[in-house]
Amino acid sequence: MHRLLSIVSDGDIPEKYRQSPIEDLLAYHNLGRPLKTYTKAELLIGMCMDNRKQLHIPDQFAFIIRTGGANLRYSEFKVSFAVAVGGVKAIAVIGHTQCGMVNLMAKKKMFVEGLIRHGGWDPELAEEHFWHYAPMFEIGNEIDFTLSEVLRLRTRYPKILIVPLIYKVEDNLLYVIAE
Repeated sequence: MHRLLSIVSDGDIPEKYRQSPIEDLLAYHNLGRPLKTYTKAELLIGMCMDNRKQLHIPDQFAFIIRTGGANLRYSEFKVSFAVAVGGVKAIAVIGHTQCGMVNLMAKKKMFVEGLIRHGGWDPELAEEHFWHYAPMFEIGNEIDFTLSEVLRLRTRYPKILIVPLIYKVEDNLLYVIAE
């Protein structure tokens, strides 16, 4: 976690993100900046589907795609839509601590048994389902995956500001990942 930059004052926001929707996101969520009124989204936020994370941002400020591990690989058409049609100026990829997509292989038994018990799945189909999808959604660790996703997106959208952030579940704050 030594690669995380804490944002507890306006001065902590890196210069390269000032005067951008990233500055606004960090100031709204971490610093309690009063919420402005927006009529058009300026930001796309890609973040995990985890229910422990709730951002403090104004209505209509951002498009939000929530997917396991903030993995946007299988949501790229939606990203392209937000850029091409929505006209967003920046993308924040927000990983988080304690992510369930980390070490996914160790959760196989719980996953399969849960599908059987809660979903009514056949045991063979539940196991096949896990093996088919788990390799696509395993993220390794939160920081490295978030950085790799940002680098991948930067090659796809070179004119867009794309920033790696981590949401710490322990304190409900956003941190910039130092690159």
